Amino acid sequence: MSEADINDVDPRLENTKWSDVLVQALPYFRHWVGKVVVVKYGGNAMLNEDLKACVMEDIVLLSTIGIKVVLVHGGGPEINHMLERVGKESRFVNGLRYTDAETMEIVQMVLTGKLNKEIVGLLLQKGGKAVGLSGVDDGLLRAKKIDKDGQDLGFVGEVTEVNPEIIRSLLEKNFIPVVSTVAMGESGDYNRYNINADTAAAKIAIALEAEKFVQLTNVPGVLKDVNDPHSLLQRIHLSDVDKLIKDGTIAGGMIPKIECCMLARNGGVPRTHIIDGRVPHSLLIEMFSDRGIGTMIY
Repeated sequence: MSEADINDVDPRLENTKWSDVLVQALPYFRHWVGKVVVVKYGGNAMLNEDLKACVMEDIVLLSTIGIKVVLVHGGGPEINHMLERVGKESRFVNGLRYTDAETMEIVQMVLTGKLNKEIVGLLLQKGGKAVGLSGVDDGLLRAKKIDKDGQDLGFVGEVTEVNPEIIRSLLEKNFIPVVSTVAMGESGDYNRYNINADTAAAKIAIALEAEKFVQLTNVPGVLKDVNDPHSLLQRIHLSDVDKLIKDGTIAGGMIPKIECCMLARNGGVPRTHIIDGRVPHSLLIEMFSDRGIGTMIY
């Protein structure tokens, strides 16, 4: 387009377009202000620098207008990278990382010492107020050791208790809590445990009586045909989940994500979503438009 063509464009058209977007978003702004939203952050959105910046901008915007956002993160690829650097092989049992004492040290170092503070720093750079936490802080997450089908997984735990007071205190002061999922043992157990971040995020959402639980993933959502991104199931009723698992529509790594949505929904969280973290600003699209994005479990 030439400079003359640009000058011929009526700026009122662009202004009308933007004003329409803002007017359509206004009811959603009103609805979400003051509500708690828990976001599980991982996948490509955590590895790609451009997507990472988009997620941080989305979180800061939500917080700035008065939405109480809690960001819960994993860090599997970073843990794998660090284990490779120290010459230790990653081992998985039925999809769960075997975590011996040495691996647990590395998990804690990567999640709470490196990734957590990097995320907090990025939020601060974008103008947010953020504080990093782990499940150990103030006993936020308590866990017990689990075995998977009778196999020892080392220091892998499942959350048995959430004590959300420290998160509530930070939200009241308009901070964005950023939570890494390393947990304390139950009373009398002084070990630290590696916790599945999706499950931990769901249980934190329940404890906070959140209005919305969102998982950022590497896929568009639940697809009828995994080879066809246009076959997205935008809404799935809880009663249909078992049928979709049996017929193979929900399969593989999508099953535990759906189970986390069901856990949150059955625990009282009204809205649970799986959305595509590869789409820039997917969180804003989900929060502030009637089109939504990804799959909602209702």
